[in-house]
Amino acid sequence: MSSSLSTRLWSVLLVILALGCSVGWAGDPPPDARQQAAVAARDAAIRAMVRGPASVPLRDQGVLKLPEHFGFIGRKEAAAVMQAMGNHTGDDFIGLIVPLGKQGEESDGNWFVTLRYDPAGYIKDDDARHWDAAGLLKSLKEGTEAGNADREREGIPPITLTRWVEVPAYDADSHRLVWSAEVRLKNGSDPDPGVNYNTYVLGREGYISLDFVTDVASIEQQKPVARELLAATEFNQGKRYGDFNSTTDKVAAYGLAALVAGVVVKKLGLLALLAAGAIKFWKLIAIAVAVFGASVSRWFKARFGSKDTAA
Repeated sequence: MSSSLSTRLWSVLLVILALGCSVGWAGDPPPDARQQAAVAARDAAIRAMVRGPASVPLRDQGVLKLPEHFGFIGRKEAAAVMQAMGNHTGDDFIGLIVPLGKQGEESDGNWFVTLRYDPAGYIKDDDARHWDAAGLLKSLKEGTEAGNADREREGIPPITLTRWVEVPAYDADSHRLVWSAEVRLKNGSDPDPGVNYNTYVLGREGYISLDFVTDVASIEQQKPVARELLAATEFNQGKRYGDFNSTTDKVAAYGLAALVAGVVVKKLGLLALLAAGAIKFWKLIAIAVAVFGASVSRWFKARFGSKDTAA
């Protein structure tokens, strides 16, 4: 492994350690144990990361044709990194995609992508022809508000979903769905709110999701990156949407509108964590996993100025 890559990954670890020392969660192990876990997660991610260009199998379902200057961290190691940041992963979790700088250069990406596969069955896409964008947004807002009680019980500040960053758009030819909404802290000032840029590829037996986690200030610049990674993700022959057999295959209990407005509401863990902690937890998450090349000390100085402002 190159020394420059090791340095970038060490920068990632430094912010993970800052996160572990700064945020107290009920039932969390003491800081020393969290730091040790973060170190172990870093080391395992270094060893396991696949650098593009490469073909990354996505279980028995598909393949990610990982472009150059991107890295993929597989399920086991990626789950440990997510846990070091206070986030949990389920059986549907596949791994993480992170930006890597060109040879000899730093990455300017302050984002990461989570990959998941949900064996929900074949999702009918008929309702995509007449999206009710206003109704979908209302449902997302209500679902976010309903989840605030659970978040507050876990010591996570409440959040509010404010607007579409990108109205749901579905390509019936490629069976790919994109949508994005802005999330802010419900109480107090949140000048740079978080964004999940949600992209999906539908298949015969379920769907692969790539959730691009970034902030509002960066999203317009990074939308092409998210779409590039979506286009690089495809199902295997026999698992594709067009391979559906109506006599034998499972049909999902919901359509595309419900995927956006209902099912996703239950998976707002990342969105909740964007708001967690009074130390601008969102930026710590985005940098901790995603930056792979920014100067951590420069980043902290620019964003926080001093320890008092980060507390």
